[in-house]
Amino acid sequence: MCDTTVGVPSAPEGAQVVEPGTDLTDKTRFSPPGSVFWLAPGTHTLSSDQYGQVMPKDGNVYLGAPGAVLDGRGLNRAAFTTSAKDVVIRGLTIRRFVAERDQGVVNHDSGDRWTIEGNVIEDNDGAAMMTGSGQRVIGNCLRNNGQYGINAYRFGAGLSDLLIEGNEISGNNTGDWEAKLPGCGCSGGAKFWSVNGADIRGNWVHHNHGVGLWADTNNNDFLIEENLIEDNASEGLFYEISYNLELIGNTFNRNALVQGRTRAAKGDNFPVAAVYLSESGGEPRLPARTSRIDIRGNMFSDNWSGITLWENADRFCNSPANTSTLSCTALVSSTSSCSDPGIATEPLYSDCRWKTQRVSVHENTFEIDSSMEGCLGLCGRMAVLSNYGTFPAWSPYRGAVISEAITFRQENRWYENKYYGPWTFVAHDTSRRLTAAQWQAAPYLQDTCSGFGETETC
Repeated sequence: MCDTTVGVPSAPEGAQVVEPGTDLTDKTRFSPPGSVFWLAPGTHTLSSDQYGQVMPKDGNVYLGAPGAVLDGRGLNRAAFTTSAKDVVIRGLTIRRFVAERDQGVVNHDSGDRWTIEGNVIEDNDGAAMMTGSGQRVIGNCLRNNGQYGINAYRFGAGLSDLLIEGNEISGNNTGDWEAKLPGCGCSGGAKFWSVNGADIRGNWVHHNHGVGLWADTNNNDFLIEENLIEDNASEGLFYEISYNLELIGNTFNRNALVQGRTRAAKGDNFPVAAVYLSESGGEPRLPARTSRIDIRGNMFSDNWSGITLWENADRFCNSPANTSTLSCTALVSSTSSCSDPGIATEPLYSDCRWKTQRVSVHENTFEIDSSMEGCLGLCGRMAVLSNYGTFPAWSPYRGAVISEAITFRQENRWYENKYYGPWTFVAHDTSRRLTAAQWQAAPYLQDTCSGFGETETC
C-alpha cells in the first residue's frame, strides 16, 4: 500500500515497452484490443492540453515498472478514459491530474470489469478513480486526492459486483468540499451510489477529511468486513438511504472527533457516531446475502460515539426534504406516485419511505475514554431516533409517527455487546437520554445479555 514499493519489475513477453516521452495515447490508438504496455521507470506525461488522456481498448493492460510515474502536471483532467471493458492497470504511480468535481482520474467513464491493482494514485483533483460493474480495486494506495479515493458512481445507471480489498485510503477530500458546497454530500475516502453488491474488506481507511466509507442512495447487499477504519474527521461508515448490509469484524478507532467536537461546540446535541445509519435498513424483498443490517463482532474504540440509527421523518420519496431529489426508494418505480392522497395508504405508505429497520447490533465491543476532549457530555452515546415530522403539509409521517416506529416497531435490536466507559443512550428523539439501566428496561428493552464494565446481565 502507501509504504510499499509498487511496480512490475520487468516487461512480460509480448508487451510493448513505453519509454518516458512516448505518446501513450498514440500507442494505444494504433494497437489492437488486448495489447499489453509496460511503462519503463521515469516520469511519463500526456499531451499538453486538458484533454490529453490514455484511451484504452477492451482488454488492454498497463503495467508500471518500479519508479514509473504518470504525471498529469496539473494540466490533464483524466489519465485513463473510455468505457472499454476488462482493462488492467497495475504498478503505476498516477498523480497531479485535475479531474472536475464528481469525476475521476482512472476509469473516468466507468468501464466494466477493470482491475486496478497495486498502484499509488495520489494528489489529484476530483476522485482517484471511478468504477464500473465488476471492478476490482486491490492493494492500492489512494491518498490525498481532492475529493474521493473512490467514486463508485455511473451516470444514469447503477453498478454491481464491486470488490474493494486491501487498499489504503487516506487523506482524501483535500478540497474540503463540504465547506465549499454545504450539504453536498460529496466528499470522503470512498463514496458509493446505487451499487448492488459490494465486498469491502481488509482496507485501511484513515485520516480522510470527512467520512471514511459513504454509501449513499439505494445501495444494496454490502459486505464490509475486517477493515481498519480510524481517524476520519466524520463518520467511519455512513450508510444512507440504502439496504441490506453485513458489517463484520471491523475496527473503528477515533472516528468523527472533528465533526463531533464542532457540533458540540455549537450546542448541537445530535449523536454523531462512528457508524451512522440514516434511513437505511434490511429489506427482504431485495435480493441480497442478508435481509437485515447485521452489525456484529466489531471493535469500537474512542470514537465520538458508537452507532446511531436515524430516520428523518421528513425525508421520503418525492418529499422536498429529500436531498437525493431525483431518487425514489428501491420499492417504488415512479417518484410521482408518492404523493397525496395515495401515499397515505398501503403499500405506498410503507414503500415511499426509506426505513431504518431490521438492524441487529450484537457481539460488538464499545469502549470510550471518559476524559475525551471537548465532549461536553455529548460523546459516548448509542442512539435510535427520529425527528418530529413537520414537512411537507401532505406528509402522512408528521408528528412522532417515525420516532415511535424506529424505536419500537421496526425490529432494531442491540444485544450481547460489551461496553467500557461512560456510555449513555438516546432513544425516540434527542431529548431522551437514558442510562444503561433505562435502555435495558421497558419500554426500550435493548442490550439484553450485554455487559457494562465488569457487569453482565445474563
